Amino acid sequence: KSIEVYVKGPGAGREAAIRSLQAAGLEVTLIKDVTPIPHNGCRPPKRRRV
Repeated sequence: KSIEVYVKGPGAGREAAIRSLQAAGLEVTLIKDVTPIPHNGCRPPKRRRV
């Protein structure tokens, strides 16, 4: 079985998930990062002053 992997978002689990798929006997043919990046979309909340 060959699979294409699309990862979304940062984190330590990204590489671990891909490694576990390879360890399960699946052939990873493509790894693509589809993290949503805004093109200056929503205004962020105002910064908290302490």
